Amino acid sequence: MEPVGAKLLLLWAMCCGHARAIGSRSYTQVIEVTNGGPAGDWAWPEMCPDGFFTIGFSIKVEPPQGIPGDDTAMNGIRLHCSRGHKVESESGRWGAWSEPLWCPHGSFLVAFSLRVEAPTTLGDNTGANNVRFRCSDGKELEGPGLAWGDFGSWSEPCPKGICGLQTKIQRPRGLPDDTAVNDVRFFCCS
Repeated sequence: MEPVGAKLLLLWAMCCGHARAIGSRSYTQVIEVTNGGPAGDWAWPEMCPDGFFTIGFSIKVEPPQGIPGDDTAMNGIRLHCSRGHKVESESGRWGAWSEPLWCPHGSFLVAFSLRVEAPTTLGDNTGANNVRFRCSDGKELEGPGLAWGDFGSWSEPCPKGICGLQTKIQRPRGLPDDTAVNDVRFFCCS
């Protein structure tokens, strides 16, 4: 059995230390935006393999369902890591994956902005509808999501690039108003 002091030191290193780890991958900080939707729970985080970073992304989108359908809009985000690796946190079951959007050669994803439809008590809620990223060379890439809601402010940038993500997702409830992805956070490479 470990002494209490060793457990407290380990807890401090995990919580407050400079670099943290998920699995075998370390990261320096988490970037978020302030306009994420309220529904759902945080799923598991997924990280590019150690030494790799993200150079592109795809999103999973359900097209508009019309009346009286239930729109969920963006159902997932997939990061494309260098050297062909792909990672995604939990995704919704509706929609199809888009073709990847890529940063220009030699650059990588560093910041993001999220398009979210504000919740309403009347009508059909969708949560997050689209995402856009800024590459390290300044180029902006906007996903082929839906136009409901507004893009919020840009996140802080990751100086050495984004290397992982975690989605906040509302799982299917069997009710007439599912939203799927509501928010996302990204991990900065160490």
